[in-house]
Amino acid sequence: MLGIRIIFAYSFRVWNILAAMPDPTFRQLRSFLTVVETGSVSAAARLLNLTQPALSQQLREVERMLGARLLNRARGKITPTATGYALLGLARRAQTVMEDIAAAIVAHRSGDRGRVRLGTGATACIYILPPVLSAVKRTMPRLEIIIVTGNTLDILQRVEAGNLDLALVTLPATIERSLMATRVCLDPLTAVVPKAMAPDSLGMEPRQLAQLPLILYEADGATRDIVDAWFRHAGLKPHPIMELGNVEAIKGLVASGLGASILPQLAVSGGVQDAVLRSLRPVVQRPLGVVLRRDKIVDRGLRVLLDEISRSHVLERPVSAATESIFRRSTSRLRSAIPGTR
Repeated sequence: MLGIRIIFAYSFRVWNILAAMPDPTFRQLRSFLTVVETGSVSAAARLLNLTQPALSQQLREVERMLGARLLNRARGKITPTATGYALLGLARRAQTVMEDIAAAIVAHRSGDRGRVRLGTGATACIYILPPVLSAVKRTMPRLEIIIVTGNTLDILQRVEAGNLDLALVTLPATIERSLMATRVCLDPLTAVVPKAMAPDSLGMEPRQLAQLPLILYEADGATRDIVDAWFRHAGLKPHPIMELGNVEAIKGLVASGLGASILPQLAVSGGVQDAVLRSLRPVVQRPLGVVLRRDKIVDRGLRVLLDEISRSHVLERPVSAATESIFRRSTSRLRSAIPGTR
């Protein structure tokens, strides 16, 4: 206990000294280091592009701030005092830190480094982002890219709060005025049906799917809202036997013959084992888009990522009238779920 009290008392004393002491600037510490290394105020002044009186004033000022003499001046040679020697190593460490800071700033200004935080859904993360991120990394190898997955509402709220730089999510969603959304592509929704349950027709209507056991996305997601609105547009309400948030898990369950589903074309373009794909009638598509704050500064890293996302889906299918109607209906639910929207 005595040792702890002594340490605490010493730390408290040091803290009081530091709190009462003005902070020397990096320029003053650099001047001190240069004088010590050259052994001359005049030589140091030339290296620092200062006049000798200006440099001498800086040295006097830092000694006054620290309340200790740092330099001995004798026989035309300047050497550090004992206090100066104690400060020397720390000042050199501070100089190294400042050089690292300057190098990092230069690297970011030049666009060599950076960090982008992207929020997205599982489907886009699996089927859109891999080639996009590879292309970005080829352009900016030292760009740090952080990926966060979740549903549209959660991701948009994190973009609004500044915890994410941008979102790649299912649109539409009524969002805060501080956000802006740009559509990237249209992804048709497709019926995925076990072969034993599949009809002969190439398309399926809401009435046909409603009669099958359904395995759908979990409720409250943007894609599920569009699916529910598609059924509701036909006067029906789906009653799924299972609701999951993972598209690959849904595909696996459909392949096992447990039920049918409605999934994005992106997720099933390669087919699903022991299942068939059927187009929806009327056609419904989900728009995918990027969302970021209106006041977001688009640095080089973010711009490169946005460009690559845009290039990944440059051809868009036209939106059907039924799709637009369903989007308008599903948007009302999203509007009420996001605070501050109308």
